[in-house]
Amino acid sequence: MDKKVSVKVCLGTTCFVMGSANLQELIEQVPKKYGDKVDVSGVPCLGLCSIDWEFSKAPYVKVNDEVVKEATVEKVLATIEKHLK
Repeated sequence: MDKKVSVKVCLGTTCFVMGSANLQELIEQVPKKYGDKVDVSGVPCLGLCSIDWEFSKAPYVKVNDEVVKEATVEKVLATIEKHLK
């Protein structure tokens, strides 16, 4: 049995302001595209902007253990594809 790909969209204030609001469409798109192979959820905060100084790389999305910086829907979908291979 293949392991599910886990996608966590950071909805913390900085990521939200920097564009994660746009990433919420992943929550609709991903199940249509991948069915139950991928699990998408919004999380209150991934705590990554405190590590990555000055919030320069928000918004963040985690695909399994891989961090997608300056995440866009396209970048996240490409990362999901990579993890499904």
